[in-house]
Amino acid sequence: MTDQKIDDRVYALYDDYCHGKIDRREFLSRARAITVGGVSALAMAQAMLPDYAAAETISFNDERITPRYVTYPSPGGTSGEMRGYLVQPSGDGPFPAVLVIHENRGLNPYIADVARRAAVEGFLALAPDGLSPIGGYPGNDDEGRAMQRTLEQPKLRQDMLNGARFLKDHELSTGKLGATGFCWGGATTNFLAVTMGTDLSAGVPFYGRAPDSAQVGRIQAAMLIHFAEDDERVNATWPDYETALKANEVDHEAHFYPGTRHGFHNDSTPRYDEAAAELAWSRTIAFFKEHLA
Repeated sequence: MTDQKIDDRVYALYDDYCHGKIDRREFLSRARAITVGGVSALAMAQAMLPDYAAAETISFNDERITPRYVTYPSPGGTSGEMRGYLVQPSGDGPFPAVLVIHENRGLNPYIADVARRAAVEGFLALAPDGLSPIGGYPGNDDEGRAMQRTLEQPKLRQDMLNGARFLKDHELSTGKLGATGFCWGGATTNFLAVTMGTDLSAGVPFYGRAPDSAQVGRIQAAMLIHFAEDDERVNATWPDYETALKANEVDHEAHFYPGTRHGFHNDSTPRYDEAAAELAWSRTIAFFKEHLA
């Protein structure tokens, strides 16, 4: 079922479900009560749930990459140690590096696939699993979302920051670091840009909430910022962010993708917009190649 066939009311419920405002049971129950042409919208709601197997783009055994899991110290984080999915391009390196930051549910198969996509393009990619200190991504997004809500946000962000530093200093890295992330990961990409100064060369947040305007002047990275057209909560943070970026002469560009919704890059659900996702990703790769060279 495509996004165009899903009733806007069901999509609004799914947005609340994705952001933890309602659980899976309530999402499906409330969708069941919606009728479209005299028929319950439950099937629409069920079609919104992710299908990761069908969405895989780059196989883990693709000959162009070497993926593996790594652990590394994370002082000040949730437990002091983190686990992440490190994907090396073919060749000896060193390679420019890209941190890939998950949504609000841990390192699910979609994010692992994004890391592999980055590696195929020649980047040493690391996708940290923020849930690793409490057992790791549990295999489904519902439990992952619930687990991530139990974590202290400052410690979780510190875990992402430590992942960025680990990657930048990795023996296979050139020391040129970029970061990208989606939803919560987009907001965390903005946090890294504010926090890391010149240690981050490029940031590419996808539909992530803006940082505090007073901190924007600390950004030294070039920023490429992607937005969905229909994403009221995130887009409301953009005007002040844009003003602060311009006032502080931060190198940046922003793109709004017509007809898209929050999560349009995620190809495991009907939120996916193929044309917009491919354009945004091609812009992302070109941006990293320019600024991490």
